[in-house]
Amino acid sequence: MNTKSKAYTNGEITVYWKPSKCIHATTCFRELIEVFNPLKRPWVNMEGASTERIIEVVEKCPTQALSWKWNRDIKTTDQPEQSSHEEEVTPEDIFALRKEEPVKISLMRNGPILAEGSFKIINADGNELKTMIITSFCRCGNSKTQPYCDGTHRKVGFTA
Repeated sequence: MNTKSKAYTNGEITVYWKPSKCIHATTCFRELIEVFNPLKRPWVNMEGASTERIIEVVEKCPTQALSWKWNRDIKTTDQPEQSSHEEEVTPEDIFALRKEEPVKISLMRNGPILAEGSFKIINADGNELKTMIITSFCRCGNSKTQPYCDGTHRKVGFTA
């Protein structure tokens, strides 16, 4: 398995998490905190819900930082081949499909600003940083990935 991803299994399926793709959109733990809880270690508890419910939530991950496979389909090689539900989809692809939807801005309790919809992030020089469909912006001021949230608000006890 790729050392840049982590795997969690419940015997039926394996869920893969690729931290480098994760933008902390919070979809996973807002939808299914019993399985995806960033305050616990390990943060993924595959016994917290049914296989079907885990699959449903994993497939909502906007960046595909979370993906899954049936264990019966996993080959015993070091590098499992990707299945069709893991095709590379860029934010630009999704942006093109969602142009008509308005952007929704939410303040997460004691957490980041969550922006959902079709939008572009432009810096002060007018250069586009990213085309996004969902992202979390830092409110605590302590993120090392400004302007994006990296979860530091939990470590520093940010409340708002």
